[in-house]
Amino acid sequence: MGDSLAGQAGLITGGGSGIGLACARHLVRDGASVTLMGRSKDRLKAAADALATDVSGDAKVQIVAGDASSEEDMATAVESASTVTGALQLVVASAGTGTMGPVVATSMSEWERVLNVNLTGTFLTIKHAAPALARGGGGSIVAISSIAGPLTHPYMAPYSVSKAGIETLVRNAADELGRAGVRVNAVRPGLVPTELADPLVSDERVRADYLAQMPLHRLGTVDDIAAGVRYLLGPESSWVTGQILAIDGGHTLRRGPDIEHWARAMYGDAVVDVAAESG
Repeated sequence: MGDSLAGQAGLITGGGSGIGLACARHLVRDGASVTLMGRSKDRLKAAADALATDVSGDAKVQIVAGDASSEEDMATAVESASTVTGALQLVVASAGTGTMGPVVATSMSEWERVLNVNLTGTFLTIKHAAPALARGGGGSIVAISSIAGPLTHPYMAPYSVSKAGIETLVRNAADELGRAGVRVNAVRPGLVPTELADPLVSDERVRADYLAQMPLHRLGTVDDIAAGVRYLLGPESSWVTGQILAIDGGHTLRRGPDIEHWARAMYGDAVVDVAAESG
């Protein structure tokens, strides 16, 4: 454990599990205090307890239950995180969700749900965190994108669009906020075993297809991703902004996954093939 982030405060949305929790662990090990935001208070409490043995120095861990896609909740979380040390310097927009289905069978409610959590949640995180970082003299925001941002992922359109939107949002925000000393970057994970990715990891055919597209031919870990986030948050990357760091075993050198068999099993050949109705 080190103290390279001692005295700094961080906010992590989606901090109760998976990549968000791993990011929190890397920050507290380096001495930062962390506020975990998520929808489930019980999950956040469990996450905070799990971090207790990793805390370095005088770092603190607190929780704020809320929805990152709610402007009111996001503003409250930023305010709470800013009170830990008197200023907020480190922010991770990790809250996310996904879906699966052909474009022509995707409901408006499902489209809006994924875009609201992934893209709007990231937008609101940046919108409310950036002024707080600027007031404290600057800081760093890191969003969680996906290989689904640059690579087409057939039958995952809302997810892909939301992640592509995050990457464009990051570049625009970095361009605007640099004058205030606020850096904005993103990491682009490949397939990592998490609760959200469990269906992809658990299906042997899908997992094998993912691995076939990775030159390094192994699944990632949440610590692989968190290490990249930690770099982009810390002083080591003080001259880096507006960048998307792929941490994917090389997957973006090739193509997105093939889950067509899922779509056919769930929706039928006619939907997948967009067959025209006769008569």
